Amino acid sequence: METADIETDLSLFKYDNLEQLPPAYRELEPEERTARIEAALAELGDDVVVLGHNYQRKEIVEHADFVGDSYQLSKEAAESDAEYVIFGGVTFMAETADVITDDDQTVILPSMEASCPMAGMAEALQVDAAWAEITAAAGDKDIIPVTYMNSYADLKAFTAEHGGAICTSSNAADVFEWALEQGDAVLFMPDKYLGINTAYELGLEDSAVAWDPWDPEGTDAAEAADADVILWEGYCQVHERFRASHIEEIRAEHEDVNVVVHPECRREVVEAADVVGSTATITETVANADPGETWAIGTEIHLAKHLDRWYPEVEVLPLCGDACMDCNAMRQIDPNYLTWVLEELTKGRERNVIEVPEREAELAELSVQRMLDLAE
Repeated sequence: METADIETDLSLFKYDNLEQLPPAYRELEPEERTARIEAALAELGDDVVVLGHNYQRKEIVEHADFVGDSYQLSKEAAESDAEYVIFGGVTFMAETADVITDDDQTVILPSMEASCPMAGMAEALQVDAAWAEITAAAGDKDIIPVTYMNSYADLKAFTAEHGGAICTSSNAADVFEWALEQGDAVLFMPDKYLGINTAYELGLEDSAVAWDPWDPEGTDAAEAADADVILWEGYCQVHERFRASHIEEIRAEHEDVNVVVHPECRREVVEAADVVGSTATITETVANADPGETWAIGTEIHLAKHLDRWYPEVEVLPLCGDACMDCNAMRQIDPNYLTWVLEELTKGRERNVIEVPEREAELAELSVQRMLDLAE
């Protein structure tokens, strides 16, 4: 990619140095595995911090020093004194942690297979080509890129290079407004559903169009350049599964149920829900619920399971019942991998290190800092 003055590659090839789980670790029994993880953590002490994303299984979060959403966890790592950061999440999360932690901290992603499909739907090389096409058609119109935190570091770098900023699911509307003050239109990547839900929040839904880089018959550059909000054709494979019919069905089954969903869900799901918000908002909603309330959770199944355990006085239900599925990428971080990377550290060996190149990291951090500056 040339416009951001950095070298990049498709996400599938960025970390071809990451290793598979050794055969000796593939058949560990749960009790032995737990004992070995605890022993390794005790030996490593304050030299290591373990981060568990909300969507990780119980066997990971029970060993985590911090549990939360991706950026929150990266901040916890940056504020710690740990030499090693073990990120129980997906690749883009580990990249963000590497970007904002100190140079003397090393970020490790236990499994090489934990790669978010949505982040991979907006590759920087691909966005760079689309950017050239759309901006050429825009003429004097100034388009500002806004990129979701759920993206690779090189796309964050691209965003900074072109005057844009990062957003989270909690502050997307604020960043959209900022971008429209800087320029004439927003190119939002990679999640079209968060993008359209934000456009509705700002009253811009009628001036939003989708840009599908895979569809030669889709929106052309001139039409995209004429819009106020250009939405990249990407989505979360977990949240995209939810339908308004799931909300209708659960309301029919549970008379007093409340529904909270993530803003990565389809527009009709968001419109039918009682509360819409990030994983932090979903957690806070259940935490603040009155005893005896029933809440249906429209996000990855493991967070629903955690909330059911953490708040037994509240009835917590997965929105789509038995049809709800977990995130395949998150599933790759299993406790056998965690055992392996921790025991390797006790022997002085670093496995599956995530390291963002210096120039790319500087630009990516700048795009995040622009987001943070809006809150000041």
